[in-house]
Parts: sequence; C-alpha cells; structure tokens
Amino acid sequence: MQDYISERVIKEGEYIVQTSGTVRSAAAEFSISKSTVHTEVIL
Repeated sequence: MQDYISERVIKEGEYIVQTSGTVRSAAAEFSISKSTVHTEVIL
C-alpha cells in the first residue's frame, strides 16, 4: 500500500472512532466514496 493511502486510512479510522461517525460521514469529510472508506477501513 502506498504511503499516502496508509496515512489516509489511519486518519479515516481515527475520525470514525473519535466522532462515532459513519462510513458516509467519513467519506464526506475526506471527499472520497463510501466504497473507498468501507474497503480501506472496514475490511
């Protein structure tokens, strides 16, 4: 996995945990698709 993706995955995960957010809210926050968040963070 490329470095920038690894960093983004960590930030997405932290965002979800700290805000009790959803995949949808994380996607909106990081301007990426819900599918991308789900693939990177959940799996």
